[in-house]
Amino acid sequence: MKVWIDQDLCTGDGLCEEICPDVFTLLDDGIAYVKDGSTVFDNPGGSAQKAQVPANREAAVKEASEECPGESIFIEFD
Repeated sequence: MKVWIDQDLCTGDGLCEEICPDVFTLLDDGIAYVKDGSTVFDNPGGSAQKAQVPANREAAVKEASEECPGESIFIEFD
């Protein structure tokens, strides 16, 4: 499973980071990005950079996607 965030839709609410900080982070620009370990996919972000979701975090990523007020989190299944 892979995940990415459309930064144009992100409201910067931070729920994704609160639900699953291993996969999501908010940067100084107030927008959420996905990450893989310590690597943050912020250049350019969006669908160009997808993070592989660890199997033990899939449920949390799905919850973050469902709870996202901007509906900006997109999941792709392998």
